[in-house]
Formats: sequence, structure tokens, C-alpha cells
Amino acid sequence: MRFPATLLLLFCFCCLNSLARVPKNSSRALSAAYRDPAYGPALAAANRFLHAWQTQDHEIGIMMLTDSAREHASREQLQEFFSSGAEGAFEIQRGKRLNADEYSFPVVLFNPSNSPRPHICKIVIVKAGKDDWAVDKLP
Repeated sequence: MRFPATLLLLFCFCCLNSLARVPKNSSRALSAAYRDPAYGPALAAANRFLHAWQTQDHEIGIMMLTDSAREHASREQLQEFFSSGAEGAFEIQRGKRLNADEYSFPVVLFNPSNSPRPHICKIVIVKAGKDDWAVDKLP
């Protein structure tokens, strides 16, 4: 009776060990994001901007835009962009460092009032000061 119990324990150990393994590529990418001290603040800025979009907070959203982004969008386009509707939602994915002060984050915008299909796009965040980050490209 001792042999089946040992075999069962060995089987459980092997199963748990295989579940705990993380593919090498994903762990390397995650650790690179954690080593980059600017990644967190850039991600937080992207999240704040998208939250402003979701809550239709035009003032905060427009304040977070760079001058270049404001010049490329008309007042009507900005008004339309920040009118997400009551059911607007977003999903932000792992970003990519473009250079020392610039990150790109893939984003999915869900806006059932405008379209039943999600809008897949990206947002570009740039360093705008010592601790400030701004949106340089609207999703």
C-alpha cells in the first residue's frame, strides 16, 4: 500500500512543478519592465488618461495632451473622443519602450454607444518634465 501513495505524491509533485513553470520569453519581458524605473509612471499616465476618457473628464484628458497632440486634433475631434458614453471601458496591455522618454501601449477601447466592436489602437506617452508624463498620440 505504500507504493501507490508514493506514486501519487510523485505524480502530484510533477504536476505542480510543470504548472509553476513560466516560459522564458515572458519572464524576461516582465523582468525588463520591472527593471525600467520609468515604465511605472508612464503606465500610470496612460491609465489616468484612459480613465479620463472613460469618465468623460474632458478637462483632465486635454490637460494630459502634449502641444503636438492638441495641434493634431480639432476641438470637435477631442469633444467626440471624450464622449465615450456611460458604458465606455478600456483595456491596456503591456507597453513597449520606444526611447528613453517615450512608451507605446496597445489599448482596446470598448464604446458600445458608438460601435458594438472594440477599437484596437495604441497610445504614446512621453516624458514632459521631471516627473510628468503626457499623451503624445491619441488612441
